[in-house]
Amino acid sequence: MTAKVSQPALLPEVRLSYSAERDDRADDWEDRLSLAVASVPVRVWSQTYSRRARSALARINRLEPRLQSLDANGLAVEVENTRMNLRRDGIRSRAIYPAFALIRELCRRHLGMRHHDVQLLGGLAMLHGRLAEMDTGEGKTLTAALAAASAALAGIPVHVVTVNDYLAERDAQSLEPLYTALGLRVAVIKGGMERPERRQAYATEIVYCSNKELVFDYLRDRVTLAGKPSDMRRRVRNLLGAESPESGLVMRGLHFAIVDEADSVLVDEAKTPLIISRQSDVEAEKAWAGEALRLAAELEQPLHYRLRASERRIELTRQGRDYLEEAARDLGGIWESRIRREESVRQALSAQLLFKRGDHYLVLEGKVQIVDEYTGRIQPDRSWSDGLHQLIEVKEEVEVTPRNEVMARITYQRFFRRYLTLSGMSGTAREVRKELWNVYRLPVVRIPPNSPSLMRRLPARVVDSAEQKWTQVAERADQERLAGRPVLIGTRSVAASQTVSERLTDLGLEHAVLNAENDAEEAQIIARAGEPGCITVATNMAGRGVDISLPEEVVERGGLHVILTERHDSARIDRQLEGRCARRGQPGSCEAILSMEDALLEMFNESFSLSLTRLSASDSMRLKLLRKAQKRAEASHARTRRDLLRQDQKLVNLLAFAGGLE
Repeated sequence: MTAKVSQPALLPEVRLSYSAERDDRADDWEDRLSLAVASVPVRVWSQTYSRRARSALARINRLEPRLQSLDANGLAVEVENTRMNLRRDGIRSRAIYPAFALIRELCRRHLGMRHHDVQLLGGLAMLHGRLAEMDTGEGKTLTAALAAASAALAGIPVHVVTVNDYLAERDAQSLEPLYTALGLRVAVIKGGMERPERRQAYATEIVYCSNKELVFDYLRDRVTLAGKPSDMRRRVRNLLGAESPESGLVMRGLHFAIVDEADSVLVDEAKTPLIISRQSDVEAEKAWAGEALRLAAELEQPLHYRLRASERRIELTRQGRDYLEEAARDLGGIWESRIRREESVRQALSAQLLFKRGDHYLVLEGKVQIVDEYTGRIQPDRSWSDGLHQLIEVKEEVEVTPRNEVMARITYQRFFRRYLTLSGMSGTAREVRKELWNVYRLPVVRIPPNSPSLMRRLPARVVDSAEQKWTQVAERADQERLAGRPVLIGTRSVAASQTVSERLTDLGLEHAVLNAENDAEEAQIIARAGEPGCITVATNMAGRGVDISLPEEVVERGGLHVILTERHDSARIDRQLEGRCARRGQPGSCEAILSMEDALLEMFNESFSLSLTRLSASDSMRLKLLRKAQKRAEASHARTRRDLLRQDQKLVNLLAFAGGLE
């Protein structure tokens, strides 16, 4: 068992081995007490931190003139002195002030960009294990480089975690000249890499990777460790130099993490565990899935089951359970077990009623491929658990894949709590600051903007039908196109993006579509999205982390115009899409064109309120109803995450007692 670390690591004398991680359990009375008063430390720390950080800022700025006067050789000497001081004194010492000043000067010389004061504040916050909330367009990528480079110079391995491979590769490549000037190596972990490549990448000082690649590498290492010597023996082997690539491990431990779009990774994507598995018998899965779907088709709503769409859950009634018992009487096998019989049929009903092609998955090259609801991207290596994936394959009449039998599992909550130092950044963290503190002990520090926002929000419109909505969206896009402005139309799903595309085509409007079906063209589409009169239709792939560059003529005409076509389950996702415009002090505008047939209202079955509101012509009344549904969705997801964390901890305790793999 790894030793529990009560405070983040302050000094660089960390053990560069797999055992360098924090005990993620929070069972003692101090943890329970801090949960009860969770909101207090967040507020108090934010006020105290602001005063201290601004004092540090003044120290950093005083060093700038001297560094600007040095030639390349002089800066090289400064790099070595800074490295030595940080390794001796640690990243929480006064050695950090010259380090930040040096990184800023090298960034100016090698990248042509100089860190603003607010970016220095953000870097200090992350270096101290905080989540820096910075407005979209404030340069979070460059800000993270301050903390990443400082920790790496101190000898601490750094993981910079992004939401997808595209952003990981983009950020690593853009910052590589800076890291090279500091004598640091940087690498990228991407899908499809073999284990030797991954081991080599993790051996560098700074690694950029997506959250899913990182967690699955960790789980694969845990599986590799099963049957290996105990943790204490591994520590002794490491001291004696016995740990080597031949051990099969790819990672060097969980030392320092900087999580980009931290609210998305640590909150939104924390609803399901990540699982390493092995495969079962395909023919048996086919037979089981076919039988489950047949039985499900015989049931009637609401007699046999109730659909809880808002919670994405199916409940069998007493009549439904009795019917299944009778219908499965002669089937034998697993159908004789009441629990397995009812769970199988519930999953079959979910596959039929809750999972829709074009929204939750696509069928590509004869395979069911999951679409991530938060990023809009295909997840080719993921599959739903408990037979759900096989049921959808049978429903779609494609080749059935083997079910995955769990070998190791972990939630994002437990994984990220294991880092010795966890930090992050986001433009939309304040709404979930209490959850971030409760689960991760991660305080949110608000960083002021470098310049006032020039975003212009137009009044939202809520029309009666989806048909009316798509017509108005296309007309508004055409109006802005004629004004010489680029337009970004955001949709919730692949199916919706295709509908918008068809409407634009009917009007003879040229446009580009960015969704999970054509993600290979992402870089080219984003590169053109800021051109005058360009119309881009995109799912959430064009949300977090996407920076649309604008030529000067577009800036003069008012910048990028963003149209939201649906409210998401979280208001934070809506704000991220709006944040694609009016970045870095540039002008921009956004508006929402919604309908009373949007999925958010249907999901929560607001039938009575819906009927009343449809009679009213007031957009304000309709918007209130949509916001109410959105708040219910946010509350439902929060409950799901809390329940998952409790269940996960119970399972961990059970496996620990039984001596099994987590």
